[in-house]
Amino acid sequence: MGVFVFLPLVLPLTAWPIARLAEQHLHPRAATWLLSAVAGVFAVCSTLCLALLMVVGTAQLPGNPLPDGWSDPEVREAVPYDEVAGKAAIPALLSVLAACVRTVWRHQRVRRRAERALAGLPATPVAVLRDELPYAYALPGRRDRVVVSTGMLTGLRPAERRALFAHERAHLARRHHRFLLTVQLAARANPFLRPLRTAVAYTAERWADEEAAQAIGSRRTVALAVGRSALISRGAPVATLAGFAAMGPVPRRVAALLSPAPAGRVWPPVFTAVGLAAWGAAMGTTASALSSANSAVTLFVILHAATPV
Repeated sequence: MGVFVFLPLVLPLTAWPIARLAEQHLHPRAATWLLSAVAGVFAVCSTLCLALLMVVGTAQLPGNPLPDGWSDPEVREAVPYDEVAGKAAIPALLSVLAACVRTVWRHQRVRRRAERALAGLPATPVAVLRDELPYAYALPGRRDRVVVSTGMLTGLRPAERRALFAHERAHLARRHHRFLLTVQLAARANPFLRPLRTAVAYTAERWADEEAAQAIGSRRTVALAVGRSALISRGAPVATLAGFAAMGPVPRRVAALLSPAPAGRVWPPVFTAVGLAAWGAAMGTTASALSSANSAVTLFVILHAATPV
């Protein structure tokens, strides 16, 4: 295994350049898919790395239920600084698992609360709540719905209301909550992935902005709706529920909508800043996957040889 077992913990740093450049130079759809996939792979690899280190660390603890051969010097030699790294991985992995479970639990709790708030209302695609607080968000579930308050509708003009509904329908149709939850869990698994979480929160909103502009046929109207709703909105109840004005810097979204529509390019040209950053992230992701796979196979072979027959 050698030092390769530690690479998945630090290789997410290779994705920092693309996290910034993708939201500026790629179509929001492509940027959301790319950054979410990169974050997911990095998170799985770094978690597997911690799990491998924890096996070695746990085998050194007295009274553990693992085979005695797993604590032999030959096994510990496979992990550099096994005395420190192996034992430090135990609380680190437990913290990661606890943070991910807490994130999923919070996400589900908010969705259940939102669904209970709609109890008794007609089962229509749009749920209007009589509430002076202005907010609007997409609520995915067995029956996808757009939730909007009367306070939000009162503050928007008719054309801007159409933009709001088109924006929220885009969130539901493209399943943006899955991308948001993926990068949130990835950021919990490895703090180096937090810039990707921030970037996807922005690109998912930009993606919905572009879909809304195409649906109603006016980029300016969507820009006005985004700006006006941001001034009065309280946003979505949680970051994994996509809200009309909750995610991403609003001035940048408005500026993007007042500019020409982005090109639908899936992958940027190689010899550009964003192209080099994308290839750097791709190579970092590949190296992380290969390193974690090599470490897992190596440790499996070593532990198999050290296990008494």
